[in-house]
Amino acid sequence: MKLMHILTATVAIFASAACNAEKGSDSTTVSSAPIKPIAAPNGGDWSEMVSETPEGGFVMGNPSAPVKLVEYGSMTCPHCAAFDEEGAKPLIDKYVKSGQVSFEFRNYVRDPYDITATLIARCGGPTSFFGLTRGLFSEQDEWIAKLQQVPPEQQQALMAMPPQQQFSSIAQLAGFSQWAAMRGLPSAKSAACLADEAAMTKLVQMNSDATSQYPGFPGTPTFILNGTMLENTANWQALEPKLRAAVGA
Repeated sequence: MKLMHILTATVAIFASAACNAEKGSDSTTVSSAPIKPIAAPNGGDWSEMVSETPEGGFVMGNPSAPVKLVEYGSMTCPHCAAFDEEGAKPLIDKYVKSGQVSFEFRNYVRDPYDITATLIARCGGPTSFFGLTRGLFSEQDEWIAKLQQVPPEQQQALMAMPPQQQFSSIAQLAGFSQWAAMRGLPSAKSAACLADEAAMTKLVQMNSDATSQYPGFPGTPTFILNGTMLENTANWQALEPKLRAAVGA
């Protein structure tokens, strides 16, 4: 896909996918027998084992875990940020570290601001992905407020820019480069990521793959449990019972 078409495609996808995943198909897989904890090799910690998947996401934990959880999330989605604040720690501590569940996060971009934040989160690869993603979620209100304070005429000029220039300008307005540099991502590296056409194209392809693979894809966050799209699981209280059932707890 040509770079000039990326934003057009993203806006079209955004129109059909809101930040509110309260619909979907759900036939949760229930374990026939309890799944015992699986120790990480060499006394390691499964939560520190992260790799990129063929689908473009990043998976944390035991790559052979019997239960596989996938989240489609958007960096500008407040429901996703709320889930991260409430559910990420118990998900990781109770299910990922035990080796019973692997957790994959797949970015679902909804707007140019989302693309910019996502390019920053993915910039350092598997090593820093979850740390940067969680950091952006925890400070989502702050950087979105900075972008909302941009005068209307400047916003219009921003949207008229070529994509590479636009994402760089958004990052500057939101303070992303300095923010990421304080967390170990050099400014030169983040600048290169914000201009990476292949990375931008991959994000749009991930959106397309999600909506084609899961008909009726409702928005973000959406959770996939062992290949099945869950419904009404946008918060930890709704999701955890399905995880317990899947591991046979």
